[in-house]
Amino acid sequence: MHAYYADHFVLPLPEGHRFPMAKYRLLRDRLAQQLPQVQLQVAPPASDDELALVHTPGYVQAIAGGTLPAAAQREIGFPWTEVMAERARRSVGATIAACRAALAQGLAGSLAGGTHHAYADKGSGFCVFNDIAVAARLMQAEWQRGCSAGVVPPLRVAVIDLDVHQGNGTAHIFRCDASVFTLSLHGARNYPFLKEVGDLDVELPDGCADDEYLQALEQALDTLEQRFAPGLVLYLAGADPHVGDRLGRLALSHDGLEARDRRVFDWAWQRRLPLAFTMAGGYGRDLADTLQAQMNTWRVAQQYHARWQNVRP
Repeated sequence: MHAYYADHFVLPLPEGHRFPMAKYRLLRDRLAQQLPQVQLQVAPPASDDELALVHTPGYVQAIAGGTLPAAAQREIGFPWTEVMAERARRSVGATIAACRAALAQGLAGSLAGGTHHAYADKGSGFCVFNDIAVAARLMQAEWQRGCSAGVVPPLRVAVIDLDVHQGNGTAHIFRCDASVFTLSLHGARNYPFLKEVGDLDVELPDGCADDEYLQALEQALDTLEQRFAPGLVLYLAGADPHVGDRLGRLALSHDGLEARDRRVFDWAWQRRLPLAFTMAGGYGRDLADTLQAQMNTWRVAQQYHARWQNVRP
């Protein structure tokens, strides 16, 4: 299974910053040690043309040149540096590469990504560019180019966003696009406090635990299937619904998170839908909790990747 990373671009965050930058390198180290069958590859940078499928040219250039207004930079939550700009491109590139690999092999992932708070013209909530939106639009464009002749329907993309925070940027970007379906399960009282309207938003109460969460997910997947027929799934496997997450407010156990992942991977597998996944959020009070949740996601993914290879010629 292909996995793409960009953790060698480390942001110089001040001491005590709440964003756990170290988790990306630690996850890669654990994957290399515990799941050596996962093929770790450096993420390529997304180009200006690829970013422009979603983001305004002015915003892309402001990130590249470090000319974003101070207030807009504060909304992102990171200080601008050349490394920050390059890391943002690589995070998008990782999800693009994972999508291409998933369309070829059934399943692939990014060790970062899930930057779903970024809008077309601004970043927010530790999200600079929206990797999910750019990857979806680019896969649709490549799908159209790859079709030999005639008018073909667009590649339909389902976004299953199980980060604890609503994917407000993604929902806004695709609000008038019938070819992309945005499903989000998120905390009702959590960031962003002004939610966007997605195709299917499921708001969960503080303290929501395994059984209630998994029941809500099952109902949401049923609704998705009734309303939309995707050809590609993008899955945001956030670790932040875990009970030990500083920013989560929900109460899922590690077993509950693993059951969540297994349900999503199985839903796509049963329908033979290629799936690309990202790690999205994770802010454990103990960083070991975030890493355990993420490793569980990769273990389940590897099992389903093996299923894909057994049925493909």
